[in-house]
Amino acid sequence: MEKFLIIAVDLGHFKAYRITKDPLEASPRIKLIESFDSIEGRKKLSDIVTDAPGRFGRGGKKDEAVRGAGERHTMEMEKEKRLVKMIAREIEALVAKEKCREWHMAAGKNINSQIIENLPPGVKERLGKNVTADLTSKGKSEILGYFP
Repeated sequence: MEKFLIIAVDLGHFKAYRITKDPLEASPRIKLIESFDSIEGRKKLSDIVTDAPGRFGRGGKKDEAVRGAGERHTMEMEKEKRLVKMIAREIEALVAKEKCREWHMAAGKNINSQIIENLPPGVKERLGKNVTADLTSKGKSEILGYFP
């Protein structure tokens, strides 16, 4: 009996499926083995940082300098990096726990390569097919169609 994993992720969702292929059965069995939502991944930057009235003066009179809006440009990028590292750690732990020879991944193109970069070499070597698409909202049978 052959066993492998399919992991579908985005910054807010993580879903892992165990696929078992029995030569005596016509179709493989797919079972959801892990699923969670990242609350931090679902929040918008405006939910985390607010601009309370009066906090950032704009100036405006002839002799007053216009001050910056105080925006934190790198906060969104730092949040994404942190979430990508968390996803990579979850994948590493799951692949080790399941002891599978091969696993497949589906992640959106904006984070796909970043996740791969954060994986250890032993886990990368076992990566079979890598799909650059967000399949977290797809059904089990639809997900199977993307992988061999």
